[in-house]
Amino acid sequence: MSTRAKIIGTGSFVPEKVLTNKDLEKIIDTSDEWITTRTGIKERHIAQEGENNSDLAIEASRRALEMANVDAGELDLIIVGTLTPDMPMPSVACLVQRALGAKKAGAMDVSATCSGFLYSLSIADKFVRCSPNMKVLVIGSEVLSRRTNWQDRTTCVLFADGAGAAVVTGSDDDSGIVSTHLHADGSVWELLTIRGLGTAYPVDENLLKKGWQYIEMKGRDVFKHAVKALESVAFEALNASGWDMDELDMLIAHQANIRILEHLRERLGLPKDKVFINIHKYGNTSAASIPIALDEANRQGKLKKGDKILLISFGGGFTWAGVTIEW
Repeated sequence: MSTRAKIIGTGSFVPEKVLTNKDLEKIIDTSDEWITTRTGIKERHIAQEGENNSDLAIEASRRALEMANVDAGELDLIIVGTLTPDMPMPSVACLVQRALGAKKAGAMDVSATCSGFLYSLSIADKFVRCSPNMKVLVIGSEVLSRRTNWQDRTTCVLFADGAGAAVVTGSDDDSGIVSTHLHADGSVWELLTIRGLGTAYPVDENLLKKGWQYIEMKGRDVFKHAVKALESVAFEALNASGWDMDELDMLIAHQANIRILEHLRERLGLPKDKVFINIHKYGNTSAASIPIALDEANRQGKLKKGDKILLISFGGGFTWAGVTIEW
């Protein structure tokens, strides 16, 4: 069996500013009860002026490197999953590389929306399986608040900012990533999109008037696609790993909406203590969602050596992904 890629350190970071449901009641026509019932979110963290995606990614990375006991100078590659980079060029990964002093590391961003971290983790897995001595820093980082229309009550209650990171290298035992599964369906891109700020819809007065610089989402349609795709990739990943559902120790899914998480838990037949949920504290942080949750579960001692863990995500594109890990 080829050497598995193993996560040896995790880290996360969220902005200090907290926006509660009560705060949102003062901004738009909504209520704490309405938001909590429909999304499960109680509060979210929002980047302040001058606080950028790379700043969050850098802090999460430092915490992951510290846990892994790896110096930034040892890194061979930095991969950042994000849809909200500081700027089109350079990549967030290059800005992280500079700040950390990871002078020998290659650096790139991966655009797969909410599946960005799992797509990036899959890439790291392939590199490390080929070169087990490699050390790869995988990050999911977002500042969604700057792509959120704060007058749209259906979306502005959902999205938030944050970053999570993991250090990956070759395993010296049977632990590590068992399988990765990536999927996409570009035929339904209009259900969840940010049209503006690219070359197809350049920034002009007409675009700004239409609000195409912000997230557009048809919630009910996205819900239907998300539940179906997440359930499918969960079984696909478990089957590929040779695991039965009752063998699973922890499911960490993209924290998009409590209704999706609960519906998924019921469809998979999992008890509540096997599904990690922190959406109430952070909202939907897109590519940062899973690495933040993974770091929290890790630091809370909920992930033990030998545990069978399933990570699954779904996002705009559409993209979806699944990764199984023996911790």
